[in-house]
Amino acid sequence: MNLLHANDKPGAYPESYYAATATQLPPFPVLKGAQKADLCVIGGGYTGLSAALHAAQAGLSVILLEAQRVGFGASGRNGGQLGSGQRQDQMELEKILGPDNARHFWTLGEDAKTLVKTLIAKHNIDAELKPGVAWTGFSDSEVHHLHDYAALLQSRYDYDQIEVLDRNACQATIPSPAYKGGILDIGAAHLHPLKFALGLAAAARDAGVTIHERSEVHHIAHGTPATIRTGAGHVEADHVILACNGYLGTLERKVANRVMPINNFIAVTEPLGDAADKVLARDIAVADSKFVVNYYRLSADKRLIFGGGESYGYRFPRDIAEKVRKPMAEIYPHLRDVRIDYAWGGTLGITMKRLPFFTRLAPNILSASGYSGHGVGTATHAGQLLAAAIAGQASGFDAMASLPTPRFPGGPGFRTPLLIAAMSWFALRDRLGL
Repeated sequence: MNLLHANDKPGAYPESYYAATATQLPPFPVLKGAQKADLCVIGGGYTGLSAALHAAQAGLSVILLEAQRVGFGASGRNGGQLGSGQRQDQMELEKILGPDNARHFWTLGEDAKTLVKTLIAKHNIDAELKPGVAWTGFSDSEVHHLHDYAALLQSRYDYDQIEVLDRNACQATIPSPAYKGGILDIGAAHLHPLKFALGLAAAARDAGVTIHERSEVHHIAHGTPATIRTGAGHVEADHVILACNGYLGTLERKVANRVMPINNFIAVTEPLGDAADKVLARDIAVADSKFVVNYYRLSADKRLIFGGGESYGYRFPRDIAEKVRKPMAEIYPHLRDVRIDYAWGGTLGITMKRLPFFTRLAPNILSASGYSGHGVGTATHAGQLLAAAIAGQASGFDAMASLPTPRFPGGPGFRTPLLIAAMSWFALRDRLGL
């Protein structure tokens, strides 16, 4: 199944709150005929747009090919959370990598946050950037773990941006009966993801990047130069960056073996007005401790943007709003009958260990993907690291490429049954409170 076409209208953004509230760029032309460039970037999400922007600023001629519209995929549909560190917390990274390496990847994660904030300021992107992401727990043991993690970040990483929330503080900030406490990371942030993606695209265009939309890549012929073919043309490029994440399909099997696409869903309520304080007393984002994570925040006009819901297979459900309403009502029972004005699905890429997959597919072909729900910062940073590697400064890229990213059992052919089995098990574990 080609996820570029399975669930969406060709060449159109989903009917999301983000698409309804962002000023869209005029369409970029379809690639036709033969073109040449120093660099061809495949994919117009955060990774590809950031890579193209940084490479163009370094003096390279750059062509970016996007199969649909820039920001069409997860970059324009996600929960908008800019988290600290990596997708795995530092406790887990210390177990996997050792303390010294874990510290290095913490620093890279902080670099990613700084990069996003810097790009927004430098290019005057109206991305509605605001500080604060809370992590919440449903049980005393989960809350204790979060509090221990806050203490570790402060003592071992000198990170003083965490507020510890006991039950009373959590209720005062996040008035849901479901939570027993948590932590609030003021150094993290949340934003309007599509506005950020479109801002990156405009910055890349202004830096001299040639962008082609509706230009799906069907084949990459390795070589120097490499040849990248679409339905109506081709590009010869000295370097190639593959930035497709969950929408890669079978374009490169080495990546597909390690990055599995999964779907997630978001619903947006009617404006809540003064009642928004009964959802969030502070303008922060929230992610909870379930494996099938609930994540949410308020929009600028006081709507609840709520992500969650289980996905079994790659087709979007017929009624996404009702799929998301169920977990939303578990967190906020008083919103059980609230009107939902927008609901959409999207596809992201995950890896076995929830760490991104950076790789050299050939000496002149680089790839980064598999951000596992941590892509606002990591994907944007990946683009910068990819561009730097092409310029001969590969230390950051090589560090990320050293992260363990094993193959999924059975390869791409068994991903759908594996996905169903895994999501069923973890969804059951969430329901049982295990």
